[in-house]
Amino acid sequence: MIRLYNSKTLQVEEFKPIKEGHVDMYVCGPTVYNYAHIGNARPMIVFDVLKRLFEAEGYTVKYVSNFTDVDDKIIKKAAEENTTEAVIAERYIEAYQEVRAMLNTQLPDITPRVTETMDQIIAFVDELVKKGNAYEVDGDVYFSVDSVPSYGEISHQKLEHLEAGARIETNDQKKNPYDFALWKKTDMGIKWDSPWGPGRPGWHTECVVMINDNMGPLIDIHGGGMDLKFPHHENEAAQQEAMNGNSLANFWMHNAMVNIDGEKMSKSLGNTMWAKDVVLRLGTNLTRWLVSSVHYRKELNFSEETIETARKELDKVIKPMRQADIKAALANADMGSAYDEAAYRAFLDAMDDDMNTPNAYAVIFETVKKLNQSLRQREIDFAATGLYRNAVEKMLAILGIVVEKPVITDEDRAMFDKWNAAKAEKNFAEADIWRGKLAEKGLL
Repeated sequence: MIRLYNSKTLQVEEFKPIKEGHVDMYVCGPTVYNYAHIGNARPMIVFDVLKRLFEAEGYTVKYVSNFTDVDDKIIKKAAEENTTEAVIAERYIEAYQEVRAMLNTQLPDITPRVTETMDQIIAFVDELVKKGNAYEVDGDVYFSVDSVPSYGEISHQKLEHLEAGARIETNDQKKNPYDFALWKKTDMGIKWDSPWGPGRPGWHTECVVMINDNMGPLIDIHGGGMDLKFPHHENEAAQQEAMNGNSLANFWMHNAMVNIDGEKMSKSLGNTMWAKDVVLRLGTNLTRWLVSSVHYRKELNFSEETIETARKELDKVIKPMRQADIKAALANADMGSAYDEAAYRAFLDAMDDDMNTPNAYAVIFETVKKLNQSLRQREIDFAATGLYRNAVEKMLAILGIVVEKPVITDEDRAMFDKWNAAKAEKNFAEADIWRGKLAEKGLL
């Protein structure tokens, strides 16, 4: 039984799918005006792990994540470079997909773009106007938050307690300071014709329409970073409530933010870490291990200390697996595909508890301990050793971490023979030479 924290109810709840054995999951994607930073990488990993967990527990998953390819920042960058918004968007979409691949994430099944959903967006806004939930002022269209009594149910913020201007664009055209733009009149950059004149859609409407268009009016899970809870996700839910009488998703999930050396990552502090640079430096496995080492609802800190801690932890897991593979290869033994089912079930149980990765890591370490004990036997039982090694491999697969089995060549075998012979003859100087050569090849 998978249990997940629901931001809407502020409780960990049993997950019950809308369709038996199937999950519809939407995760807010990037506004493509720059490269992905490590904060963008966290939801990529978090929701990739969640998808893998569902699949491990027997569900099928439809995973949708959008690209916002219409935005003031995109328009501004296109003007600065004397090119089109499409060129800017395509550049950063390709870069974003490259990071997804580098992180070994399973790519979303559908990646809708705002520019490809414009007719549906305009029709959606038009219907909200007709229903009385939105109003037009001089070419701009605003959603009336007062028209939805449930407004605030996702972020748990009451309008009367909010300070106008806090992440809210205020102007004199609005009936309520918290009314938000569904359509923006514009005379620069990319624009489309509409019943209210040339313009482009508001950010909060785009995701709602893409969800409806690709998945239907009610989905199982809507995810994203904590910074999207208000106003973005709140405004999405309000529009869906007005249009279809539901809050868009049964579960709203939010991952916490990423800090750098204990400080919030921001352009003003100059401490932005680009995701591609991090993966190139740390590698895919270490990056994913570090990101998942902290529960997804807690802040994640990137520092030399946390990186080194993660490196040591992952080495303790991977080295015994490689050692088992090498010893089995040298002995021409087959460890088979069987695995310690009890250990794997304990790992899944920890993950099923709102993706409690710290507890799941504890199961990995306990299984690795048994693997090490098996490897220390004078006569290794490779069938028993394989149970632990294969269980760890299956656990790591849910975390998106892949440990490739080493290939042992005839030359490698000869070096092992010479190393063992030198040790038997107590020729330690020569043994050290062969040991060094084996270590250079990553075989020790």
